[in-house]
Amino acid sequence: MIVPVLLIAIWQTASMREWVNPHVLPSPSAVVQRWITYLLPQTSFAEAGGSWFAWAMSGELIVDSMGSMYRVMVGFCIGAGLALPLGLVMGASQRAFALFNPLMQVLRPIPPIAYIPLSILWFGLGNPPAIFLIAIGAFFPVLINTIAGVRQVDGIYIRAARNLGANQFTLFSRVILPAAVPYILSGVRIGIGTAFIVVIVSEMIAVNNGLGFRILEAREYFWSDKIIAGMITIGLWGLIIDLVVSRLNNYLLRWHRGLEH
Repeated sequence: MIVPVLLIAIWQTASMREWVNPHVLPSPSAVVQRWITYLLPQTSFAEAGGSWFAWAMSGELIVDSMGSMYRVMVGFCIGAGLALPLGLVMGASQRAFALFNPLMQVLRPIPPIAYIPLSILWFGLGNPPAIFLIAIGAFFPVLINTIAGVRQVDGIYIRAARNLGANQFTLFSRVILPAAVPYILSGVRIGIGTAFIVVIVSEMIAVNNGLGFRILEAREYFWSDKIIAGMITIGLWGLIIDLVVSRLNNYLLRWHRGLEH
């Protein structure tokens, strides 16, 4: 915590001494105050019909966070759900790899942002184009890591399984797939990070809520403190998701010799 605290102290000192324009870089205290205002409900308890849940959910930050997380989760599940079986097939079959790899290598360098005009043309506005872009962003990290994981399986394991009489299905499900799991989980981790990047960009263009939309709105009104508050919220959500994936990684790979110590 030394480095973050030191940076915040320097930031606060520079703001208090007016070394920087507060409209360009507001103080940490102003950002925290704006973040709390962004979090708190904007309606009274009576206006919410006396429902505590409805009142609590009326905060902008909660609504925007839920919208962004919904798009990230749905888009990531679609992208990873398509990439995982394709990656397993391409990694296990040289014929499938030769068939699909040229197309994947042509599409992979194209950033998801380049699909924005087509996504709006195909799906209109709202959640569908955002989910489509997120699915593309999550697809390739999972695909590439899955292929690499399957193709990196030690040949000794495969030969030993065959000598013990394992059929093709048993070989794939009991040897190849477990050995590829570390690579697959690395792809999942990268894919979720990419999904967070894409969701912010897509919300700035195609939807009317979410953290990306709110940051763009704050830029138009020159609310620098709200921009930074939104950025911090994105970082906190990313940290939470990364911790969850890391715990899942450790749980699924408890057999792995690299996690014994």
